[in-house]
Amino acid sequence: MKLMKTFFAAAALTAATFAALPAHAQDPGPAAYAEALKGKRILLVPMAMGFDLAQGWAAIMKREVGAFGGVFETRDPNWSVEAGAQAITEAISSDPKPDVLIVMSPDLNSYSKLMKRAQEAGIYVLLIDNPANFKADAYIGSDWTQLGRLEAEAVVAGCGADSSKQIGLVQGDQVNATSLFQYAGIMDVLAKHPDFEVVAKPDSNWDATTSRNVTTTMLQQHPDICGIIDFWDGDATGAAAAIRDAGKQDQVFLVTTGGGEKTADCDKIEDGTYGAVVMTELKQETYNMVTIIKYLLQSGQAPGTSSPYLYTLLKATTKDNLRPDSCWDLKALQADAG
Repeated sequence: MKLMKTFFAAAALTAATFAALPAHAQDPGPAAYAEALKGKRILLVPMAMGFDLAQGWAAIMKREVGAFGGVFETRDPNWSVEAGAQAITEAISSDPKPDVLIVMSPDLNSYSKLMKRAQEAGIYVLLIDNPANFKADAYIGSDWTQLGRLEAEAVVAGCGADSSKQIGLVQGDQVNATSLFQYAGIMDVLAKHPDFEVVAKPDSNWDATTSRNVTTTMLQQHPDICGIIDFWDGDATGAAAAIRDAGKQDQVFLVTTGGGEKTADCDKIEDGTYGAVVMTELKQETYNMVTIIKYLLQSGQAPGTSSPYLYTLLKATTKDNLRPDSCWDLKALQADAG
């Protein structure tokens, strides 16, 4: 009986509380959210639209920006720095201007002055994936030095203690931050393994054919190489072809990095093309982008006020830890985006 009295007393208190509320109480959040975000223009300028990272970002952004009533657009420089600069210049002078500009910088300096001009014109500027010498409103992407460390740890483990301990690097270029910082991370780890030696470190300029050619030369000059790190899965297919041509699939452990798209990475781990891929979690990376955009558009702060780093979780994936959900499927993402 005492329990029942307690129950009815609590129920009466709850009813009285709700009765005290205004008859038409409303949450102010949705109206404020809609006012800040509806109609806002978001423009993505990657290095090119014809590869999995850019297509994955765009598929998720299209859906998310459309959901809050914004307008999402892309520009395709197609690997041309000049075309990318032109796209940013046109965005700054356009009417209406984009409210947020997302840039994948080709190197540390090429777009820095233009991105500063964009901020001065009232546009928030986000850097995606590639760092630059510029105080962006946020950087979203990998910690490339840490990524290089994970690649080096993977190649040391893949070669093993009884190997030749000779390693080759296929770098990107000497001006892109992702290449420079990867190299620094690799050297950090190899300094702790002085018995491992980098015997060659050519550049590929992010091109699969060049990667294939320099890897062929590397294997001819250093036939005992046990492992190779190619700095991007977009050109590591070339290094893999050179290893296959030399008949060294079982002798050379190939490590690379990628955005974790199924056909680009997981399928190639499964079939033995790659020994390990250090992947970024593209979906989470894109949702981080969406979150910071929503925050900035509601914040009222001026562009250039703050410059946070939102690093994406990194993981070296091999056959041993490959799972059904280790990768994402571009076709599925694009279908979901509509």
